[in-house]
Amino acid sequence: MNNSDRSIKFILNLVVALFIIFFVNFFINVCHAQNSSEPVGAGQTSEFEFLTQRLIQDGFDQEKTKVLFANKTISFDPDGVSLFFIHSESNLDYDQFSSPESIDDAQKYMVAHKESLDKAQEEFSVDKTIITAILLVETRLGAYLGKRTVINTLSTMAALTDKALAERVWRAIANNKKPDRATFDRKVDQKARWGYEELKALISYANREDIDPVSIKGSYAGAMGIPQFMPFNALVLAQDGNKDGRVDLFDHDDAIFSVANYLKHHGWKSGLSRQRQHEVLFQYNHSNYYVDALLKISDKLK
Repeated sequence: MNNSDRSIKFILNLVVALFIIFFVNFFINVCHAQNSSEPVGAGQTSEFEFLTQRLIQDGFDQEKTKVLFANKTISFDPDGVSLFFIHSESNLDYDQFSSPESIDDAQKYMVAHKESLDKAQEEFSVDKTIITAILLVETRLGAYLGKRTVINTLSTMAALTDKALAERVWRAIANNKKPDRATFDRKVDQKARWGYEELKALISYANREDIDPVSIKGSYAGAMGIPQFMPFNALVLAQDGNKDGRVDLFDHDDAIFSVANYLKHHGWKSGLSRQRQHEVLFQYNHSNYYVDALLKISDKLK
């Protein structure tokens, strides 16, 4: 073999070796990226990047907001939010709350929390049987508070201004339960605006009361605590019933006073006609079925 042949062979071997090194490194890097990357929805992901910037632009602390949405517990929740679009009050069994067992539970609750209920009735002029009826229907007097992370629900809803994310919620709805697409799109627009306002209220409420917002659990709709207040109502209308300097909707005294203040704010006072009572209670939940159930329970508790 002459020198020219040796040189060509050396160059070919070198090229092959370089190709092998390149592809080995490429394979290692791909595997590392796949193993080390967080799944979609864990921590700060693309779903909430725009939302984070929007909150910062609206005055929320930049560092705290970025840290909040870097929390791996916060995630996009299309399955939970999809329930917004198939919920129907008419399908709920409100008669269950007027059963002898439920009324007995409510009567025991009124005995256990007599002092707080009496004070709330005196201060806000709201019948304590109505307050109890609301707590019974909302959470079985605090027994069922919801298991969904409220900030996930509201962040997901607020992020639906992104059509691609809205599409993910659409796909999460079972085909046999899907609403009309135009109705869905219209409701998405409404709920995205509503969700953003409630998200801002949640963060503000949590900051004010020194609560980790990620720790707050609630319903699929984002309602929280024993009275199932939405964050805006918690921020504006909730009350410190036990006078400990904090408003905690998971505390019975605070829940009782908060419900009373909410109803007073919407026009409840002594001597209201039945029709006017119905109108005020309708503000708590825009459902005639719901209001009729409350009044029926209240009558049984008197």
